[in-house]
Amino acid sequence: MGYAQLVIGPAGSGKSTYCSSLHQHCETLGRTIHMVNLDPAAEHFSYPVAMDIRELISLDDVMEELGLGPNGGLIYCMEHLEDNLDDWLDEQLEGYLDDDYLVFDCPGQIELFTHVPVLRNFVEHLKRKNFNVCAVYLLDSQFISDVTKYISGCMASLSAMIQLELPHINILSKMDLVSNKKDVEEYLNPEAQVLLSQLNRQMAPKFGKLNKSLAELVDDYSMVNFMPLDLRKESSIQYVLSHIDNCIQYGENADVKIRDFDPEED
Repeated sequence: MGYAQLVIGPAGSGKSTYCSSLHQHCETLGRTIHMVNLDPAAEHFSYPVAMDIRELISLDDVMEELGLGPNGGLIYCMEHLEDNLDDWLDEQLEGYLDDDYLVFDCPGQIELFTHVPVLRNFVEHLKRKNFNVCAVYLLDSQFISDVTKYISGCMASLSAMIQLELPHINILSKMDLVSNKKDVEEYLNPEAQVLLSQLNRQMAPKFGKLNKSLAELVDDYSMVNFMPLDLRKESSIQYVLSHIDNCIQYGENADVKIRDFDPEED
């Protein structure tokens, strides 16, 4: 059985930086992970790339040859990947063993993981190849500056959870750049009544019923919780990684190693 992280989130949320820091962290621990680029528009990497979608198709080529814009071109590239799962992807996966750990760095176009089925079909293909997959959703912690932005982030995350149907870890990235962490920490485990009160203060009275429904949705299902990540701290990276490993049951099938000792002489 293989293991995989699908790293998703809006553009600029720190996905590639997370992947780079994760690779460095695992390298320090002597643990092997393989980084995969799924962004056809990517240009530079600060981590070694084991698989690269640009070997199959690149955004620049699509825009030049088909006259598409960046958004349409990216959708075209990902649909081309979907059409080549049985060929290109299977060939790329052939060299990996049953217990290998892959990290897929995905594009930041939000519709890819909210309502377009490309990534969902990609995940289903990995599952058929006997991979345990976890979605890792990154949201810029600087984006969570008030309750309206927090609710927006929750709804985008919940949409991705419903679309992908995977074990799901939500991460507040760039915590090292937050000047006042108390402003963010209050949204890590918010109470519905507090959210509703804040929403009603910031929005017109006509949105009262909508605010109540949104606050209850976040509270009733308790599905969207965010985990802060400070990449300056190895302990923070390890904390997040341990939660992801637990989601995909990484290491549970490892053999217990027993060291043989010679009996002590009398």
